[in-house]
Amino acid sequence: MVGSAVGALLVSVVLVTTTWLLARSYLLDQREASLIQQTFADANVLGSRLATAGTEVGDVVAELAPSNGADVVVRSGDAWYSSSLDVGARYVPADLRSIVGEGSAGTVRLDTPDGPALLVGVPISSAGVEYYELAPLTELQQVLRTLAVVLGAGALAATAAGAAFGGWAGRRALQPLEQVAGAATRIAGGELTTRLPPTEDPDLVGIVAGFNSMVDALAARIERDARFVGDVSHELRSPLTGVVTSVEVLAARRAELSPRADQALALVERELARFRQMLDDLLALARLDGAPPSDSDVPVSMTALVREVLAAGGWDGDLLHADPDGATTVSGDKNALERAVRNLLDNARRHAGGPTAVHVQRRDGVVLVSVDDDGPGVPVEDRERVFERFARGPRAARRSLPGAGLGLAIVAETASRHGGAAWCSAAPGGGARFSLSVPGCAR
Repeated sequence: MVGSAVGALLVSVVLVTTTWLLARSYLLDQREASLIQQTFADANVLGSRLATAGTEVGDVVAELAPSNGADVVVRSGDAWYSSSLDVGARYVPADLRSIVGEGSAGTVRLDTPDGPALLVGVPISSAGVEYYELAPLTELQQVLRTLAVVLGAGALAATAAGAAFGGWAGRRALQPLEQVAGAATRIAGGELTTRLPPTEDPDLVGIVAGFNSMVDALAARIERDARFVGDVSHELRSPLTGVVTSVEVLAARRAELSPRADQALALVERELARFRQMLDDLLALARLDGAPPSDSDVPVSMTALVREVLAAGGWDGDLLHADPDGATTVSGDKNALERAVRNLLDNARRHAGGPTAVHVQRRDGVVLVSVDDDGPGVPVEDRERVFERFARGPRAARRSLPGAGLGLAIVAETASRHGGAAWCSAAPGGGARFSLSVPGCAR
């Protein structure tokens, strides 16, 4: 837009300047030619009257009345005569006197107290006098000023039109990019059904087709990966169930095992429990990945939900510090939210010595669930990485229980699916604070 405005302004300035200079030159030439012709005519009249015997120069000058309102100055020898008291020999430059004195006509432009004027000098050889006529150019100056104002207004209008055209052209050129950016944002938010609308613009057909093909391939890849994870998890559940059953049979006869066999059995039980948890987490992530938003969301009180999770997990109910149930109601999938809260508590238990406080609060239309732990905290550079899949904090790993590193990833995915977020910060009393936010229902 700025470029179009500047371009229009430059073109307008060039055109206006050229037009004004040409018009000024033309009008001045026309005016000068007219004044010279009139001056020669008036000089002939003066010469004719002076040819009459007994006629005085002063009397003839007083009787002259040029049609253009000019003032007359006549030089006869060393005497000067003028038709006006305001005009005299002082208005006749020496250069013009020399030209007229040599028998030639001449002109010169002057700046008088009344404005610009044109002085024309003509020799009258028959009478031995020099005739000068001073014609005002005030009217021509006003015409040129009016022309300059009109041309300047035209330049400003052209500049404004250029800016408007540039803005329109810029918006039209950027509209496809805005559509692509909006579609990419929605796709990044999980709306994999988003596509660019068809277009008849030959310059954009290839871009639209390529973008939509890319999104189709991306959606197919995500769906295929999610289906693969789900299929693998399902297929592993059957042999896992058989192994778990066999281990349970061995565990029932633990008293008959030797101490070394008993230790091996305990190790297998722990690893099977970890394996089962990992499969459950993988299935949960497979259901979250690429799944469309749920239409079966129901009002859920986060305070009541956290209270139930604490009770079911055998946690101390005094850990909860919450707003009333009605103030913390959100709309969402209760099972998914319950799993996310349970993962936050399990994360504190596994990696940070257990939770020290659980807060449920409503702030600015958002319900916030925070779990403080008694661990060493999470370094600033790792606070985003811990929500990645199979990621674990290096400082917590030294004192933590075995885990797959999928619990916090499920928390982040659940928060994103509900229009919220999950993050990690430092707890006020030391340790780490893991928070989950979900938009609250209107009160």
